[in-house]
Amino acid sequence: MNCILIEKPHAQNQIKEYLNLVPYFNLISFCSSVFDAYEILQSRKIDIIFVDTELQRVSGIDFVKSLEHKPMVVFISDTPELAVEAYNLNAIDFLLKPVTFDRFLRTANKAYENNSLATKREISAFEKSEQVAQQNKTVLVKTDYKTLLIRVNEILYIEGLKDYIKIYTSQKDKPVITLNSLKKLQQNLPADKFSRIHKSYIVGLDHINSINKTQVMIHDKHIPIGESYRHIFNEKMEELRI
Repeated sequence: MNCILIEKPHAQNQIKEYLNLVPYFNLISFCSSVFDAYEILQSRKIDIIFVDTELQRVSGIDFVKSLEHKPMVVFISDTPELAVEAYNLNAIDFLLKPVTFDRFLRTANKAYENNSLATKREISAFEKSEQVAQQNKTVLVKTDYKTLLIRVNEILYIEGLKDYIKIYTSQKDKPVITLNSLKKLQQNLPADKFSRIHKSYIVGLDHINSINKTQVMIHDKHIPIGESYRHIFNEKMEELRI
């Protein structure tokens, strides 16, 4: 589990040592500022935050309250009276200083179990939705913190960019960006409606405006035809000719 630790500057770093001892924690960053922590939360997938209630400028409690999308949270505190407020924020645990390793390990095991259950529920829900999507001629795409259903007949073309793909549709001005591969997505698209014409492009055959020897045009986009994909693409286009 990816985690971040937010504590005051010059803290004893006891929790940091504990995190490094537990094999199923991956400490992404040790932050002394909630602003640094917020930047990390925007750019990385974080499964759990360990945060001190006593921080400079912004308290750990107020920081967690400010988050729109909250990972699991464990509060660390010198003040036992804050436990009620912490649990009202759905924290999975509240660690009172000084924290022994035995006590920390109980928290770690609880976090591991919660994460495993959440992952299983997410996989199950996604698989069910994927089955429905196939029946309704849509594809499911994960982007940011949500899953989008995109109608297959609205997909103009798809562009591959290393580990990410961009899906251009007739209904949106900007592409949908998701962590996926062209090869994997192509398996969920009807072969009679789509063709891979380049190592970086899949096109919707019904949306092609024109074709020449080296490229196709969809709306105002010129898309190259790769030599190794030309034969299969030409065969599909022959089948569509009247």
